[in-house]
Amino acid sequence: MAEQLKRTPLFDVYANYGGKTIDFGGWELPVQFSSIKAEHEAVRTKAGLFDVSHMGEIILTGTDSEEYLQKIMTNDVSKLVKGQAQYTAMCYKDGGIVDDLLIYKMDDNHYLLVVNAGNIEKDFNWMQENASGDVTLVNKSEDYGLLALQGPSAQGILQKLTTQNLDEIGFFRFANNVDVAGKDVIVSRTGYTGEDGFELYASAKDLTDLWSSILDAGTEEGILPCGLGARDTLRFEACLPLYGQELTKDISPLEANIGFVVKLKKEQDFNGKSILLEQKENGVQRKSIGIEMIDKGIPRTGYPVFVDNKQIGHVTSGTQSPTLKKNIGLALINATFAELGQEVEIEIRNKRLKAITIATPFYKREK
Repeated sequence: MAEQLKRTPLFDVYANYGGKTIDFGGWELPVQFSSIKAEHEAVRTKAGLFDVSHMGEIILTGTDSEEYLQKIMTNDVSKLVKGQAQYTAMCYKDGGIVDDLLIYKMDDNHYLLVVNAGNIEKDFNWMQENASGDVTLVNKSEDYGLLALQGPSAQGILQKLTTQNLDEIGFFRFANNVDVAGKDVIVSRTGYTGEDGFELYASAKDLTDLWSSILDAGTEEGILPCGLGARDTLRFEACLPLYGQELTKDISPLEANIGFVVKLKKEQDFNGKSILLEQKENGVQRKSIGIEMIDKGIPRTGYPVFVDNKQIGHVTSGTQSPTLKKNIGLALINATFAELGQEVEIEIRNKRLKAITIATPFYKREK
């Protein structure tokens, strides 16, 4: 028998909003409610609400928590203050990526780690295997629900539902125990769309009420419920990497263009540090770059990239950009060919079509 797909606490309400679900890494999640284009546009110009409860939440406590995180994370966790979040990566000894994740510092010796849905079990086991000293890890993914309210109108909509002054929550900062529409919520100014917005962590049992309260509050602003389709096109335009595509166990953070989360100067030795140091000093062999099609065609994940009939890499993500109306992609290629303006060919349905390397990110919101 086929394995039962996992569902979020919101599954039963998807149909009320016209949600079409797909299998996404073992989860039955909405790909869209109205249309990917309409939802994408809503987030870029107004606001969109996403159910991202499939993400994993792991609680870390104990007097050696910071030291332990410094050993397994590439970023410098000692820089975090209470109420701050940090984007980071965990690497294997060979510099390949276990996962990319967010760390929330709830208090001294108390952290919330938010990991990718498809990696929850793998990450948790790996964290346990690498644990030493006074640290306790608890997988709380089942207990949490997570909503992402994103777009230029996000703050105005959320402010209607809380007395917490949202102006006080800066980028990559969060407030704990916030009353949002009568529910106890962690409100974090983070997201995966390239827009301003918030991620709201709440008890799984409160999620349905929270979802409808936010959608009701945003009616006049034109808020739309959004699915995975728009989440992917939005993150792609902003060049935010996706685990399994831009990031894998065979790709290092430096190759993947997230070198900003690798702090080689921190004192602690961390997994993969020696390899990453070597890559930094000698330059990477491969690089993640942007491409734009010259010929007609859409570059898709896995399509090979050629220069002079020689394969130099592959496309990691690609689509027709709803905002830019261009066929663009991200590709991991031999670093020799990574200069801007390099002509390449993408093999699309057995035809080699012309493309050119371009600057990233493809989209950046105006501050």
